[in-house]
Amino acid sequence: QVQLQESGPGLVKPSQTLSLTCTVSGGSITTNYYYWSWIRQPPGKGLEWIGYIAYSGSTYYSPSLKSRTSISRDTSKNQFTLQLSSVTPEDTAVYYCARDFEAGTYDYWGQGTQVTVSS
Repeated sequence: QVQLQESGPGLVKPSQTLSLTCTVSGGSITTNYYYWSWIRQPPGKGLEWIGYIAYSGSTYYSPSLKSRTSISRDTSKNQFTLQLSSVTPEDTAVYYCARDFEAGTYDYWGQGTQVTVSS
């Protein structure tokens, strides 16, 4: 059974960098052919895909967030990390990590973590 768990600060100040880590257990993040995604849901809105890091280590980001987004991984800890720079209150959301096994189809999700951007 694969489990994902998000961790990181719940409050970030405007203009700072949001940093979240997803710890994966029950499966390796280097296993072919899974993609490890970050997804968020702002209050009152739908899910928004942020980007992924593939089993190979390659990354791909949403065009609308690409300039501010970086996803990296630590294979020794079986973790992957999201960094979103220059945050504004519009980045306030519940952030999820998830495993994508087929073109945007997710089979495992973390429980989500609330991040609020406020001074």
